[in-house]
Amino acid sequence: MRKIIVSTMVTLNAVMENPHLWSFDFMNDEIAKYAYDQLFAADTLLMGRVTYEGFAEAWSARAGTDDFADRINSLPKFVASRTLKAPLRWNATLLEGDIEEEVARLKQQPGKNILQYGSGELTHTLIQHGLVDEIRLLVYPVVVPNGAHIFENLSKTVLKLIDTRTFSSGVAALHYQPKRNE
Repeated sequence: MRKIIVSTMVTLNAVMENPHLWSFDFMNDEIAKYAYDQLFAADTLLMGRVTYEGFAEAWSARAGTDDFADRINSLPKFVASRTLKAPLRWNATLLEGDIEEEVARLKQQPGKNILQYGSGELTHTLIQHGLVDEIRLLVYPVVVPNGAHIFENLSKTVLKLIDTRTFSSGVAALHYQPKRNE
């Protein structure tokens, strides 16, 4: 079965909103390779509406500029939304009906990892239904005064730390598995 990996950038005070305003000062070759390896280990992207709209605009404009942009543009994308209407652009398919059932079906298909960037309502739903296999947080050594926090409004969820990595810029990658209820 394929794994769903959630990958999110957060500040030290758990803000995930607008990473373009606080993350670029810490970007270096190590983080670029980490992101590259993570993307190329996946063959499908899963996203909510907000991430889809932002990524579609930003990444489609970078088509042909580098391997990373070309990979993210070429991958099939599955989007959960109550407001978008099919057909979607940017090689994307709208998930319709019961999201948990649709995502469970995606996991059963052959292939590599399913990568989800961001962490909003879709992530919370998938965690609550036991569909997330791994959460990867890139924690940036910066505090911002406001913004949406990761895992807002999520019920108590216990995570098991399975890997860590630190980068010379001070960013830390923390990999967790949600503990399943036995």
